[in-house]
Amino acid sequence: MEKREKFVDHTFLQSTLRELQAVWRSPRLWGTFITVVLIFAVTGPYGTFARLMPGARFGYWLVLHAMAWSIAIVLSIAAEVLLRKWMSNMLARMMTGAVISALPIGFGISLVDLAFFGDVPTVAAGLRQSLTSIPLCLLFCFLTYMTMHREIAIAAEAPHHEMPVPAPLATSEMKTTPAQAPILSRLKPENRGQLIRLAVRDHYTEVVTTRGRELILLRFGDALMEIGDTEGLRLHRSHWIATGHVAGLKRDNGKLLVITRDGVEMPVSRPYAEAVRRRFG
Repeated sequence: MEKREKFVDHTFLQSTLRELQAVWRSPRLWGTFITVVLIFAVTGPYGTFARLMPGARFGYWLVLHAMAWSIAIVLSIAAEVLLRKWMSNMLARMMTGAVISALPIGFGISLVDLAFFGDVPTVAAGLRQSLTSIPLCLLFCFLTYMTMHREIAIAAEAPHHEMPVPAPLATSEMKTTPAQAPILSRLKPENRGQLIRLAVRDHYTEVVTTRGRELILLRFGDALMEIGDTEGLRLHRSHWIATGHVAGLKRDNGKLLVITRDGVEMPVSRPYAEAVRRRFG
């Protein structure tokens, strides 16, 4: 089966589920959640200190926050995936989802109040709750982003079986090894192999070497300044490849692609197409 790397968005459902899985498995997120619940339970805002005993107050805020965080996180991640084509900033995409989540959260709060206080929910009360929930939704979204943005960025990548780690080049195929590229010092020691390619992944740059791949918090333009003496070509505003790792060129529906030695197909944009054809055509 041919190996290839997909440089287009995965289906909405696949990406959303993968990022949600990364969020739910994070101990830091659960630590933040428990801390917030305890703060609300102890301080008793919105009149809950006077209306509820400590145990009931803790239960109220636990149920309410579990409901609110679940809805806010699901819609924030869904917006993060869905709005990538229109908004480049991950936090802005997530905040958009958080604002939208305020509507169902407001009606959810009305149901929690019914269970704990017997307050009969109405549409007007639900809408009022939705409006007052917007600041809290934005706050919780920001906390989630601050604790989880790296994990979300990593989860946004294709699964490991769709993103193979390149096999090392055979000795006969390798040119004289240049001095180590400065960018390699940013990687974990086990990933510091021969530099193969770079790609933009949201706020991160993905560095692929003969020993693995890693996301680093570095602008793509700055990453290109740290390739050292490694010979390579920029293929696209978001992709660069070492020339020694190029196997050939291919056209697919009029689009120029570079085929790498490990079977990956990388897109070539028009501004770089002529240089790529001259070098590898």
